[in-house]
Amino acid sequence: MLNAKGFFHQFVALAGPYWNSENKRFIRNRTLALTVLTVMQIGMAVVINAWSAALFDALEQHSMAGLIQQIGLLVIIFGAGIAITSTHMTVKRSLQIGWRSWLTERVSGLWMDDGRQYQVIFMPGEHDNPDGRIAEDVRIVTEEAVQLLHSLFYSLLLLISFTQILWRLSGTVVLGGMQIQGHLVWIALIYAVGASILGWWIGRPLVKATDARQTVEANFRFGLVKARENSMAIALVHGEANERQRFGSLFQTIKETYDRQTLAWRNIMMFTSGYSVLSMAFPILVSAPRYVLGSISLGTLMQSAQAFQHMASALSWPVDNMAAFANWRASADRVLGLVGALDNLEQEMTCPDPHRICLSKSEMSVLSIHDLCLNKRDGEMIAAGINIEIRPAERVWVNGNSSTGAKLFKAIVGLWPWGSGRIELPDDEPLFLMPPRPYLPSGTLWSAICYPQGIERFGTIEIKEVLNKVGLEELQEQLDETENWDTALTREQQQRLGAVRLLLNRPKWILLQEAFDSLDPKGEVAMLTLIRNELPEAAMLTITNQPTANAFHQRRIVLP
Repeated sequence: MLNAKGFFHQFVALAGPYWNSENKRFIRNRTLALTVLTVMQIGMAVVINAWSAALFDALEQHSMAGLIQQIGLLVIIFGAGIAITSTHMTVKRSLQIGWRSWLTERVSGLWMDDGRQYQVIFMPGEHDNPDGRIAEDVRIVTEEAVQLLHSLFYSLLLLISFTQILWRLSGTVVLGGMQIQGHLVWIALIYAVGASILGWWIGRPLVKATDARQTVEANFRFGLVKARENSMAIALVHGEANERQRFGSLFQTIKETYDRQTLAWRNIMMFTSGYSVLSMAFPILVSAPRYVLGSISLGTLMQSAQAFQHMASALSWPVDNMAAFANWRASADRVLGLVGALDNLEQEMTCPDPHRICLSKSEMSVLSIHDLCLNKRDGEMIAAGINIEIRPAERVWVNGNSSTGAKLFKAIVGLWPWGSGRIELPDDEPLFLMPPRPYLPSGTLWSAICYPQGIERFGTIEIKEVLNKVGLEELQEQLDETENWDTALTREQQQRLGAVRLLLNRPKWILLQEAFDSLDPKGEVAMLTLIRNELPEAAMLTITNQPTANAFHQRRIVLP
């Protein structure tokens, strides 16, 4: 966890530019409106304080006319209060959702950019579960920040306003021959500051406990989501018992951190509950002697008690907002952890480094790999001395260690920069990588096939023809159906859909990374033959463990 100075500096650098963004005029107007409405809320509190004094004076004097007058004023105060409060809530929530939307777009943009969402996995630091950090922690960071800043501003205005009122109502008292002016202000100051210091010290463990709980909660959610996404695979191997055990282990860490948080909460609640009870009676008890001696009226007594409570409440802002601040700080640390890892990754990728694979465009239609060395993230060498040249329409079988082959493909498409050497990419067409399991986003089957392009890119007739060619005739009538296709389709169907996407896009450079390993040897060769016949000018690099694929390829490259 960062120290306070470094933390706030990083947070402001990340989230502060919202007020200088594209819609800055609207945002600043909303912020100004929220400020004005907060000042009006303080004005209402001052008015109610004065009204309370007049009401109790009328009751003490048994004045019916005075009571009726205060009832009439109450109706006006009631209407004004509703209008100010409702407008304030609307403006505040608009500012919160706007800030969240902007920060979500910024953080998700940093994460989902040029393969960084994959590469950041290998970076050191606390940045696990980026989905939870973007979805939940960004929400807490923005909503709680607005709430905390508003309450702090409100407390400062409350302190300024009611310190003046309480000073005036305190008058002068004589204690031991010494005249003391504003004695209630000094008592309130000592009372609230002492309580705040004690409460802050008691509540410090809550920050760490909250941070730890949010992390393990995110891990548990991720485990459940992963099990849902792989529900068929789990069912096929009867892995339910193992999954339940894993869920139990993950939830056990939640229970442990929950108990830590409960202990921290218990200490805070013991303090705040006693403090709140004392705060109700203490102001009246402090002012009561002057009323008993006849120095002040009942209205002044109640007004003094209310002013004392308001001032003490303002000074107690740190205590009252300890839990909210702990929650906000923990979420902010998680968001900053993800952004920091992405920033470090960006710096690592952009800085000149001889231990990085150099990607460049060739002037010819050729894919060339020169003296390529593949390393792990920590620098350990995986493979070295890789020299390959692929020309259009060539079919090359990448044989040997499939893990090394996978990293070679990732290096070619720019996802694996760790190593050395040079890769020259063909200048005419982009590369098309088919992984073992194509990504099929939820939605209609049509949109999943066209991904990452829109459904307008390919027509219904064209898609149905290709579905028929790859052996997926049964899906022709399901193009407009909406499903979670990762679970609705078998692995073989998903890989055949990957071939559909390939044939529709008609690339000239194809990387097949065990793209048809769910098919039998005959089926895989049939699929490779289909691609060759449909795309005769395309170059193909294939990673496969099927020996029958050897006859299909023109040459073979063996990786260590």
